[in-house]
Amino acid sequence: MRHSQRYTATWISQIPQKTFLRLYVSVLYSSTMPPTIVAKRIAGFDPNTFLATFGDGRKILLAPKKQAIFSQGEVADAVFYVQKGKVRLTVVSQVGKEATIGIVSQGNFFGEGSLAGQLLRMGSAAAMTDCEILRIEKKTMMEALHREPALSELFVAYLLARNIRYEEDLVDQLFNSSEKRLARVLLLLARFGKEGIPETVVPKISQETLAEMVGTTRSRVSFFMNRFRKLGFIHYAGGAEGALQVHSSLLNVVLHD
Repeated sequence: MRHSQRYTATWISQIPQKTFLRLYVSVLYSSTMPPTIVAKRIAGFDPNTFLATFGDGRKILLAPKKQAIFSQGEVADAVFYVQKGKVRLTVVSQVGKEATIGIVSQGNFFGEGSLAGQLLRMGSAAAMTDCEILRIEKKTMMEALHREPALSELFVAYLLARNIRYEEDLVDQLFNSSEKRLARVLLLLARFGKEGIPETVVPKISQETLAEMVGTTRSRVSFFMNRFRKLGFIHYAGGAEGALQVHSSLLNVVLHD
């Protein structure tokens, strides 16, 4: 365990359990608020219109389901903005083990490491659904951030939410069971919809992908998913996409001692 992880574990262990649970739920809901919701609070600013019309160095990418957008180790020279669809972010270890580190939906950025001096991509990105993605060259994005304060505010809000999410993931791995981690992942995925209203997760996310995100085995994910279904926390809608409905009652698993 790294020094920062040991420090975090020591600090969190000193928080009373009830206080920790309140903080956990508060951060869970606040940090998963999509930047598009933040944008609605910036009067008169439409990030889609601005990013699509500002300067040169922009390109619309139409990525069908499963198509790679960039790969680990490639040159990091652009930022991406999801206009439609969902994108899966992954990393591969030196021994070839792949892990899913996030799913980015409409109204969100990814590949922002290029703005912070990242020369090569530290992970890969691929379309989970048919996607429409705006590719913005690093220079163009920097100019846009300097020129438009509303875009800067939106982008900073996104970065803060992403950073909090990473901190949550660390806390989750250190203190929670795989069942609670799975429940949290499903709630986070459902929160990609309207604020406060879980939506159907489409397309169906494989149990292998969920296992990667949770940090457990596929068999354990299958066991817990069956339990959630029997308890009425989730519902398989079926159909071609195998839609999964996540209900807010699943939060009971996160809060259960």
